[in-house]
Amino acid sequence: EDVPSQTFDNKDYFCGKETFPVYESVFTEEGETIRKIAIEIEKTPQIEIHVWTIRKGILHRFYVEKLSKREFEELPYFKLITRTTLSQWKIFSEGEAQISQMCESRVCRTELEDLVKVLYLEKSEKGHC
Repeated sequence: EDVPSQTFDNKDYFCGKETFPVYESVFTEEGETIRKIAIEIEKTPQIEIHVWTIRKGILHRFYVEKLSKREFEELPYFKLITRTTLSQWKIFSEGEAQISQMCESRVCRTELEDLVKVLYLEKSEKGHC
């Protein structure tokens, strides 16, 4: 059965809320997984990139970096994963701060996966906006 593809440019799709593209990059080097989640907000000149370094399932390092849109466009390894609203991004960022403290001493693979799912918007039913 075909799943209808999300049309990201349609504001009615998310109850008229402005949405922003979210990108992801995951790569492994020397036993570490480095996962990057980036958001592009049209009004700002920079891309905000949240970087997680995971070693044996434990979050070893977390930080935020900013790149100019031009520098970001030159990076080949980011792919568009969804669009999100600023309110969902705020929930993601707050959850990330909690997880970074909680996961310093224990494996948090599922918590990190669940946090990324916050960014995916669910299509609203007509009349439920």
